[in-house]
Parts: sequence; C-alpha cells; structure tokens
Amino acid sequence: MRKIYVFDTTLRDGEQSPGVSLTMEEKIEIALQLERLGIDRIEAGFAATSPGEIESIRAVSKRIKDATLLSLARCHTKDIDAVVEALKFAADPCLHVVLATSPIHREHKLRMDKAKVLETAEAAIRYGRKFFDKVEFSAEDASRTEIDFLCEVTAMAIRAGATVVNLPDTVGFATPDEFGRMFKTIKETVPGIEKIQLSTHCHDDLGMATANTLAAIANGVDQFEGTINGIGERAGNTCIEEVALALETRNDFYGAKTTMNLSELYRTSRMVSKLTGMSVPGNKAIVGANAFAHESGIHQDGMLKHRGTYEIITPETIGASSSKLVLGKHSGRHAFKEKLVDLGYTLDEEQLNIAFAKFKNLADRKKNVLAEDIRALMDENIAEAPRQFTLDNLEVSFGSQSQSTATVRIVKQAGDIVNESGVGNGQVDAVYQALEKATGIQAELEDYTIHSVTQGTDAQGEVHVVLKQGELTASGRGVSTDIVEASAKAYLDAINRLVSRRVQERKGNIVID
Repeated sequence: MRKIYVFDTTLRDGEQSPGVSLTMEEKIEIALQLERLGIDRIEAGFAATSPGEIESIRAVSKRIKDATLLSLARCHTKDIDAVVEALKFAADPCLHVVLATSPIHREHKLRMDKAKVLETAEAAIRYGRKFFDKVEFSAEDASRTEIDFLCEVTAMAIRAGATVVNLPDTVGFATPDEFGRMFKTIKETVPGIEKIQLSTHCHDDLGMATANTLAAIANGVDQFEGTINGIGERAGNTCIEEVALALETRNDFYGAKTTMNLSELYRTSRMVSKLTGMSVPGNKAIVGANAFAHESGIHQDGMLKHRGTYEIITPETIGASSSKLVLGKHSGRHAFKEKLVDLGYTLDEEQLNIAFAKFKNLADRKKNVLAEDIRALMDENIAEAPRQFTLDNLEVSFGSQSQSTATVRIVKQAGDIVNESGVGNGQVDAVYQALEKATGIQAELEDYTIHSVTQGTDAQGEVHVVLKQGELTASGRGVSTDIVEASAKAYLDAINRLVSRRVQERKGNIVID
C-alpha cells in the first residue's frame, strides 16, 4: 500500500480565511493536535509577514517533535532569512518557497518572462539549500501553466536541490481529468522525477478540490496539501479529512493510504472550528453534524437491519463516538474525569477544576449532559485566547409589544468593571447595543448563525458571529443553553479577536503584497 504524505496548512493558508486571526497559544494548541492526528508536515505560518509571526512559528517549533515543520517564503532572500530565524529550533525543519508560473501571473503580477521565472526560482532554491536539508518548491497556478514550461520548471527545481515539488491548482480552475493528466505527463516526462516527492495543493473555487486531489494521487502524487475543515482563501482548500477517508475507504481503488490517526479527526475538526470561529456546516462530509444522521424511514429501516446499508464509514472511525453515556448534576468529579479521558481530553488539575465547575453549572441547567455537550464545554474551556473583555453578568427584558432591553456587566483585562444598558429590536440586538457601549468598540455585524449542539428543549445553542471594523474582520463563537447568552459570548469573542489583531498591527506587521 503506497503511503501518501499529508501536508497541513491550517495555520498558514487556513488562517488567511477572512476574520481568522490565531494567537500564539491557539497556534500551538492546533499544532499539537495536528501532531496527535499524525500529520506528516505542518506549515506553521508565513514568517516574513511580521516579527510576531516569526515568534509564533518559533514557539510552535519548540513543541513539535514528530512532524516536519515548514514556513512559506517568496523567492526573496529576506523571506528565506525570516524562515531560517523562525525554524531554528525545529526538530525537522523544511523551507517552502513559492513562485507563480502561469502566463497570467507572469505577465500581470510578476512582470517576468519564462527565463526570469526559472532564474529567480532556481536562485531561491539554491539559497535555501544553504540552510535547509529539505526544500519544497511550489509552482503557483501550475494548473494554468503551459505543460511544457511546467515540465521545465519541475526539472529545474530538481536540479537546484528541491526535495518536494508542489504543483497546485491555486484558483480551483482544473477538472479532475485534466489535472490527473498533468501529473501523469510530469511523471513520464521530467528527468530525475524519482529523486523528489511530487505534491499537490488544491483550492475549492468550483467545488472540485477533493476530486482534483484524488485525481492527482491516482496519477502518482506522493503528497497532498490541505486544511482541517477545508478552511482557507476564498472558497477554501482541500479538506484533509475528506481525502484521508476517501483513501481509507477506497484503498481497493487508489492503492494508497495516509498514516493518520483517523480517530483524532473529529476532535481536530472541533478544535479548529472553535479557535478560528468558523462553524462546520451540518451537511459537511465526514465531520458535519449530519454526516451520520439518518432521518428517512427507508434509511432508518436499512440501518436497523445492517449498518452498512447506509454507512460506508462509522462515526467511531473519526472519533465521533455514538455513545449515549449520560452525565448529570449528581455525577462526581471522578466520573467527569473518566468521561473526558474517554472523549480524548487530558487535563492538568487546574484545567480539570475549571472544566468541572463549568460542567456542574451546565448540569444545573440541563437534565442530561451528553458527549456533544462535553465537547462543546471543552471547546470553551481549552486554549482560550487572552481576553480584553469578559462577560460577568447579563440581564434581558423582552415584551412582544415593546422594545427589548439588556444590561451587561463586563470585566476588563485590567480588572475594571463596566455596567451598560442597551435597547434594541429584539433581545440579541439589545445585548449587542449594550456590549458596544461597554467595550467602547464599534463594529459591523456581518454574519450571525446559530445551531443546536444537541437535541431537546434544554439543548445548548452554538452561535457564530463575524464582526467587521474597517478592513479587519474577526469571527467569534459562544455556547450556552440560553441562546441570548451564547450570542453575547460570541460577540465578545469576536471583539477580543479584533482587539488582538489591532495589537498585532501596532507591533509592526509587514503587509504582504
């Protein structure tokens, strides 16, 4: 069975999703989970972006031991020098350099002819090899590059010392048949192709990222690149979980598999959703809430007779246990701890004490606490970003014949307490008016979504919001059995992320053009 290497760019391309800005602590938390998941290569960021980005990548590199760690660089010596600085503590570092090769990029973005592209890329690869034993070269927009020139670029990268050559479908333009043929031609034509690993990186602009990635693998690709939940620029990247499960389920067809610990997929998906503030659609393949739900009477009848009639994979495969073990307000600390272990969470004593207090508070408000409730609670409890504002109290008044009013009490990071009231068209609007006054931060609400974590009238509600302030956007998430409280938590989460991004700007972030 041929091994397919997995390159995760959640911390780089994924963080480029509008509204997403991860703190150093959040990057470390995600990176450690990616390592538990068995990811082979983790792209921790774009070092040349800012001094803060270098610091974050360096912090991640000190914690990751089993995966290759990468940072992106353009074909500039200053970018490569930034990667050298960022990865100097990495156990297994790799430089990732990129240069566009397609006609439209050569003419309009780079202002380079073919000869200059080859010269620039070769110089960067050779310079990088002075510092790194492993160098990946990406020919940006490969799928729209003339096949003869793409073969020439690949051959040059091999001669210059690249260990991995990545041919991306940068704008999601390719179709599976033509994308597969492109790799077949590269494999059959380029001299020395057996000396390197061939990789692909697809985007989902036309909804074909997974199909294109699988077509590339079927035609000899050794590595695929993607993100958890498919997050990323525009319509996003290839979903790592989709390709991994397609290879696992149809290894009879592809003859290739990853070595990922698939039982960590669900937990990884939830963590990325929480820390980025990007919700996972219910109908999302593999990790969506409805991925293993069966409502049709025909489907239910088939499932009762034989599970394989309508499930080609099981929830247990990805760590989404269908266990109905229920905890409640009479459950003790030991039972709660054992449940956490069963769900894959390992906490120190301080974290356990905080989590248990939140669990007891939830159990007082909800008769039965299910596995999904525990996961939602842990998402709120683990790896929270530093908070400028914390919700201390919320009171809301609503009447069908009158405007809603809300009073909030928030605690600032310095310990100051602020009380404010707001009036609005509905309870949530009133709460947001009050929070805007209390924080002193004005932002436009671009998106608001809510869904139920579990079933029943006492189910926890999960709210996602996106706030915009000038050119910056930030997403936030909140969970509670009361949807108004969840809405307030989500709003403050987004506000805290906006504040964090403004602080990063003041520290002197470099704008990437």
